[in-house]
Amino acid sequence: MKMCLAGCPVGLDHNTRFNTMITRIAGLLFVITSASVYAASDYEALKDKYYADHPGKGKYADFWEPIPIEKYWNPVSFYEPPDTPVGTFNAEECIACHQTTSPGWVHAWKGSTHANLDHIRELGHDDPRFYKKAKLEEIEKELQSRGVLAEGKRLESVSCIDCHGGVGKTTVQHETELKMPDRAMCGACHVQEFAEAESEKEQKWPQGQWPDGHPSHAMDWKANVETAIWAGMSQREVAQGCDMCHYQQNKCDGCHTRHTFSAAEARKPEACATCHNGVDHNEFENYMLSKHGVIYETTGKDKWNFEVPLKDHLVAGNYTAPTCATCHFEYKGEYSHNLVRKVRWAFNPTPEIAENLDHPWFEERKDAWVASCAQCHSQSFARTWLDTADKGIIQGLDVEQEAKQIVKKLYDDGLLVGQKTNRPAPPEPAKDAPGDFFGLFFAQGNNPSFVDRTHAEMWEHDLIKHYKGLMHVNPGGFTYSEGWARLMRRYTEIQDQNTQIREMAELKKKVEELSK
Repeated sequence: MKMCLAGCPVGLDHNTRFNTMITRIAGLLFVITSASVYAASDYEALKDKYYADHPGKGKYADFWEPIPIEKYWNPVSFYEPPDTPVGTFNAEECIACHQTTSPGWVHAWKGSTHANLDHIRELGHDDPRFYKKAKLEEIEKELQSRGVLAEGKRLESVSCIDCHGGVGKTTVQHETELKMPDRAMCGACHVQEFAEAESEKEQKWPQGQWPDGHPSHAMDWKANVETAIWAGMSQREVAQGCDMCHYQQNKCDGCHTRHTFSAAEARKPEACATCHNGVDHNEFENYMLSKHGVIYETTGKDKWNFEVPLKDHLVAGNYTAPTCATCHFEYKGEYSHNLVRKVRWAFNPTPEIAENLDHPWFEERKDAWVASCAQCHSQSFARTWLDTADKGIIQGLDVEQEAKQIVKKLYDDGLLVGQKTNRPAPPEPAKDAPGDFFGLFFAQGNNPSFVDRTHAEMWEHDLIKHYKGLMHVNPGGFTYSEGWARLMRRYTEIQDQNTQIREMAELKKKVEELSK
């Protein structure tokens, strides 16, 4: 399989290409530190760095092969043009053909901003989409500065060819040149948004709680393919279900769906729901059951204006409660596609985070959250709630960590059910360990044992739900329905198993002694 490095100048020797790329990347430094500031020349550096850093198949590449559907989740590495039709086509010919073969695509595109740029130019100041007029002018100037668009020329539309062939091209050789758009293709016009999103990779945890850039949309494909059990599973059609969310590193249509690419769609909570739901990250459920979500559900859908940019959501947008986007895109009054600038607990609570919450790195982020919440609440209320949530999360973490030590001791003592007689190793590259993540996706013999599986669900499901319920202010999400009550259930099961297993081991020992 290929690893695309588009953007490196062709026709040059290796050293020249390498030096060119390094020069461009050096010019990118100020972009990734303040992604809202960029210059026209930065796109090539952004693109080069994006492709150079892309993990492709990841460090476990030898253990898996992509199945056909994965060319759509990771077009950067796997997409190849179809064999038919054969020929060179322009945008009008694309539309004429797809009007018959896939009319839904054409219908969606015709209703999009991409297809109606002249309409954007005609918007008045009283239209909530008026900001797009300046954005369009900005994009045109950017393309002109790179020689993609002739000086003084306007974009007529963003057509099939621009996205599936290359911005500024007029035709595409269908069987050899057709592309599935990736982040860098969108970034050819949306340079600022591309830079903002890529700047997530620069996050560094102060005590190394997570690898640099993790967890984030900008690194989610890498996180996916470098999960050992994902790479080791033989059931590839099941495993690719993870890809269906972990492709934000590769493409932009997970939030603003093709072929409408609506910013208004992406501002609504439902846009996040496909991925941010379920047993290990139930953010959407917690939001919708919180008072914030109830206000959105009962009044927001009908009365809020999602066409206005996020920075204007309270007044021009008439929002009376926050959404996923208003909270997570915002940092100190600025809204951007870097969604990790206020991350504190990350994906799941760990002792390494809990023990360092008083570190300035965490305190500064907590202060930023207080400022965000203070758009609607008093600072006192906001800080008090965040303090409450932190303590509640730590209380849940303490229970999980105690249970973890019980399971680990059973494993270290060789006492897990079937551990010495019926515990096959998980598929490589996964390694055997008690209560490990692999036990949620693999089962053979007594691996995982009941107590393994119980602890895996405790830390990877219930503790995370507890944390998400607290941070999204859903009472049932961390008390009865999910969270604490579930943690108590798992704790009880693990304690019962520990007692039964150890009593049985002691009984066997006595029987053996008597039989001598």
